[in-house]
Amino acid sequence: MNPVLVLGRSHPNLGRKLAAALGIAPAHCLIEDFADEEIRVAVKETVTGAEVFVLQSTAAPADRHLLEMLLLADACRRRGARRVTAILPYFGYARQDRRVSGEEPIGARLITDLLATRFDRIIAVDLHNAAIEGFSGIPLTHLTAVPLLAEAFREYRRPDQVLVAPDAGAVKLAQRYGELLRLPVAYIEKVRKSDQEVEVQAITGEVKDRAPVLVDDMISTGGTLIAAMEALRKAGAEPEFSILAAHALLVGQAPARLERFSIQRIITTDSVARKGAEASCIRRYTLAQLLADALRELTRPGRGFRALGGGTTL
Repeated sequence: MNPVLVLGRSHPNLGRKLAAALGIAPAHCLIEDFADEEIRVAVKETVTGAEVFVLQSTAAPADRHLLEMLLLADACRRRGARRVTAILPYFGYARQDRRVSGEEPIGARLITDLLATRFDRIIAVDLHNAAIEGFSGIPLTHLTAVPLLAEAFREYRRPDQVLVAPDAGAVKLAQRYGELLRLPVAYIEKVRKSDQEVEVQAITGEVKDRAPVLVDDMISTGGTLIAAMEALRKAGAEPEFSILAAHALLVGQAPARLERFSIQRIITTDSVARKGAEASCIRRYTLAQLLADALRELTRPGRGFRALGGGTTL
C-alpha cells in the first residue's frame, strides 16, 4: 500500500506543496471545532497497514496544533496504520530545552514524550537545540534548511559581507553558512534580560565597514536580532542588513520593530504559515522538496513516490 499523507490545519499550503512533490493526494480527513472549542477529527481514508505521515507545524497556537496532531495520529492508529510518523516543519516548545531554575519544566522533553505516545518517528527541521534528539524516546530525523537558504542567498552575496551569529548558540550555524558562502564569521556575546530585551556585551570578529548577514534558527519577537543590529551599527558596520533564519515566527510587534532597520532581505522558509501581509523584504522558500526527499529515504523503494520539482521561493 502506498504511504498516506495526513494534513493538519496549521499549514495547508505547505501540505499541498509536499503532496505535489510526492505525487500523491493528501488523505481525506474531517477536522472541525465543536462549539466548546474541542477538536473533532475523522480520518476518512483507508490506512490499514499503511505508512502514515502526519504534517503539522506546531507554531502558535502550539497547544491546539499539537493536540490536533495527536488526535490525527490516534485516529490513524485505530484505523490500522502500520506506522505513523510526525512531520514538524516547526517544533513548538523547542526553546524550553533546559531549566533555568528548579521551578521550571523541560518543555521540549515533555513534547517529545507526548509525541512518542502516538507516533513511531519524528521528522523535524532545524531544531533550536540538536540535543532534543537525545530527549526523544522514538527515532528523530533532524533535517536542516541551511543549504537551501544559503543557495537562495547566493545571488545577493558580496565580498564585503560578514556572517554574524547574534549569540553564542548560533556560532556553529554561522560557521556552516560561512563554509557554504565563503564569507567571514563574527559573533556577538549577549545577556538576555527578558523575553524581548537583550543586552550585547561584546562583538568578536571584524565588522567595521562590512555589511552584516545575521544568521539564526528563528525570528520570534526580534529582540535578539534588534540588539545585534544596534550593536553592529555602533561598531561601524554598514547599515545594510540581511537575515538568514529557518523559522520566521514574527510574533507580536516583531515586524514593526524590525522595520526600523535597513534590512535588505530576510531569507527564510515556509515552516510556519503566513499571517496576513508581509514586509517586502521577506523571501520564503518552501521546505516541500526537503521533506519529500526525507520521506523517500524513510520508506522502502517502489511505493509510489515520485518527485515533481525542487525547492522554490513562494
